[in-house]
Amino acid sequence: MMGKRILVVDDEENIRQLYKEELLEDGYEVFLATNGEEAIRMVDEVMPDLVTLDVRMPGMDGIEALRAIKEKNRELPMIMCTAYPEYKHDFGVWASEAYVVKSSDLKELKDAIKKILGT
Repeated sequence: MMGKRILVVDDEENIRQLYKEELLEDGYEVFLATNGEEAIRMVDEVMPDLVTLDVRMPGMDGIEALRAIKEKNRELPMIMCTAYPEYKHDFGVWASEAYVVKSSDLKELKDAIKKILGT
């Protein structure tokens, strides 16, 4: 059985690779995008079950990408990931299903994914 598909969107290579390795170990299929525009394209291509989205990215930021993706697919769960906890109070992130502050320990992120996907 194929695992659930997760699209990881982050402009930092090391973060994308960390998430990919950890989520592959948990049995998910992982796809990577480096920015908001790429993420929007990839949502149509790979039909992910969930998207993790960095808030601060060059060009289109995560909040704009969240809005654009939700306009196309209201049901697609999104987790906002950021190193900046103050974004939690930005109403723009409220459309997401979860908000995770980045750390090298992915327990909080993995727990949020499991809860949302019911895996």
